Amino acid sequence: MIDKNFLLKFGTAALISSLIVPLDACGNKTKNENNDSSASSSTQSSDTFLDESVSNDASTDVSSDESVSSEASADASSNTPLPVNVIDDAYRTTYEIFVYSFYDSDGDGIGDLQGVINKLDYINDGDASTTDDLGCNEIWLMPICPSTTYHKYDVIDYCDVDPEYGTIDDYKELLTEAHKRGIRIINDMVMNHSSTQHKWFKEAVDYLKNLPEGAEPDSAECPYVDYYHFSKEAQTGYEKLPGIDWYYECRFWSEMPDLDLDNEAVQQEFADIAKFWLELGCDGFRMDALTAFTTDDIAISTDELTPFVKAVKGLNPDAYIVGEAWTNSASYAKFYASGIDSLFDFDYSGSEGTIAKCAKGKLNPTKYVQQQIDEDELFSAYNANYINAPFYTNHDMARSAGYYTGKTATQSTKLAGALNLLMSGNAFIYYGEELGMKGSGKDENKRAPMPWDSEGSEGMTTGPKDIDKINQSNGTYADQKDDPDSIFNYYKKAIGIRNAYPAIARGKCSILDSLSGNRFAVWKKDATSVIENPDIEDQVVIIILNNDKESVEIDLSKDSSADGFRSLGASLSTGADEAVLDGDILTVPSFGIAVLTVSE
Repeated sequence: MIDKNFLLKFGTAALISSLIVPLDACGNKTKNENNDSSASSSTQSSDTFLDESVSNDASTDVSSDESVSSEASADASSNTPLPVNVIDDAYRTTYEIFVYSFYDSDGDGIGDLQGVINKLDYINDGDASTTDDLGCNEIWLMPICPSTTYHKYDVIDYCDVDPEYGTIDDYKELLTEAHKRGIRIINDMVMNHSSTQHKWFKEAVDYLKNLPEGAEPDSAECPYVDYYHFSKEAQTGYEKLPGIDWYYECRFWSEMPDLDLDNEAVQQEFADIAKFWLELGCDGFRMDALTAFTTDDIAISTDELTPFVKAVKGLNPDAYIVGEAWTNSASYAKFYASGIDSLFDFDYSGSEGTIAKCAKGKLNPTKYVQQQIDEDELFSAYNANYINAPFYTNHDMARSAGYYTGKTATQSTKLAGALNLLMSGNAFIYYGEELGMKGSGKDENKRAPMPWDSEGSEGMTTGPKDIDKINQSNGTYADQKDDPDSIFNYYKKAIGIRNAYPAIARGKCSILDSLSGNRFAVWKKDATSVIENPDIEDQVVIIILNNDKESVEIDLSKDSSADGFRSLGASLSTGADEAVLDGDILTVPSFGIAVLTVSE
């Protein structure tokens, strides 16, 4: 439940000039990577899906030749900006950053924490009078601890910052500057495994090497020998230690030995690690690889997660924890029994997920909504206070701009971003998705340098050393920031709408079936059970989504559930036309979205 009503900047003041809408009708690891209602519409489009927008190869880096017109409404009857109405709670819009490739502050080609500080105003400057920032209000930092690799998922020291990224003092400064802007910071917590270079593992191996022949390991002599899974027998997922007849579990990679999370001493170590970062001011954690805690056993893995969740909440009840469980919703829902706040909603993500299918026109939009309703029932059965974590892509997936080809590629790329941001919960955006970045194949390509400007420009990183040459055909931030038709400015508008109407992130969905059709959905989002402050406006909204190539007209009078919703609160379009509300008739353009509020 929400017990804070501190209003923050929604960070998309560009909406003031480019998303003006008429307001009144009368004037979104496993250890492997990887009903028709014609009465509601006076013009319902054909059943032809948008097959030309579909890419069967997510690695395709094809740019669209189409010219998409400005999103500014040509039919606006009132020039009124969106409200500033962001609540300071856990329902946020989070920006995932791979620090290595984000922004280089010292010229060594590697991104760093000072680089993140330098670019905080890009994410959210905390000033409602400006027009440049995205409007995200939380950052997930991928691993920042000392490591032997570029990705840093093999941790050597859980209570320090990798020298490539900076120092603990740099991290403290980042927290201070982020908090000034209303941005929370969550760290990646790699609890499943450490590095072979971690002192725990090194001391355990040294102990085993010096163990007398025939003797059994004794944790009283070396407690770290019980921190990992050692065996005298070769097993699936185990590697042999060099020079001795002992094996250790390492499901991801030989340099990432799996920790024994049933060991209470290990549980206490991670409770202490969490305390270290929380006392610095960290706002929570993203938990890596939940399904790998105990391979192929979600029940045991959930039990292993629970002590960490309890420890964190005991230290700071407001600390936020989100988990990665790369499997289907029926399976990852079970982790909510641990008390964790959120789990990433993998069913909606990736090139074959619900978001991409809907953006391609291969999925009826009502199914996009119904799935959210079904998930709410599923997740709340395990944790009534769960907060979903919708996301579209992450650092292990091909970049989404490569999912689409053909004349509608740019439209689909934009729409997919909005579909993620229309979902309830804490929505996550992977850095660069708002620019339509490309990158697929090996992991390094999915973690390419953030294209601030041309290669070699100030702050540009060189990226991982084994990265392939990638054609960022949608252009750089410098190319897009002043272009009202750009993917970047579309994302800003979508985030602005999410931030302006609290019901979007917090509401429970109900479909208005009599108003919905094969290619468009009309649904209500009601957040009155979540928002406790009665002074917060627009706790209930109606959202309309059209994923067809043709516009649609909807007669709102045909469903009493829409009574009173006769103010067009926002319109989000990928083309020239905006949504228009004329009395009871709402017209939504191709690939368009509209938000209706109660008329004053």
